Amino acid sequence: MSEELLGERELSKLKWRCRRGLLENDLLIERFFLHHEATLTVSQAKGLDDLMALSDNDLLDLLLRRKEPNQLSAASHPNPCCPMSRSAQNRCGNDQTNAPKLFRCCIPDKAKTSSAL
Repeated sequence: MSEELLGERELSKLKWRCRRGLLENDLLIERFFLHHEATLTVSQAKGLDDLMALSDNDLLDLLLRRKEPNQLSAASHPNPCCPMSRSAQNRCGNDQTNAPKLFRCCIPDKAKTSSAL
C-alpha cells in the first residue's frame, strides 16, 4: 500500500465525502481530521473512504465501540460477505478493530465522561 501523503485536493474531497447525517459522527470525524489530516496517507484515506460506506448508525456504533465490525448489519455496507469491506480491513491491518482505532484519539474515554455526569 502507498505511504504517500494525501494531497490537498484529495484531502478536500475526502473531507467532503466524510460529511454525515448525524452530528455525532460529524464531530468525531472533524476531530479526527484536526489530529491526523497532515499525516494521512493515500492508503489510510482509502480505508476511511471505505468506512464512509457504512450507515450513520453503524458508523457511530463502530466509532464508539458499541459494536465490533463483525456485528454490523449486512445492509449497511457495500460488501455483503464482510461487515467491513475487505479493502478497508487490508488498509487498516488484519485486525478488524484497527479501523476504529484511528479515531480513538477523538473519542472521549467512557470513564472520564461518566464521571463528569
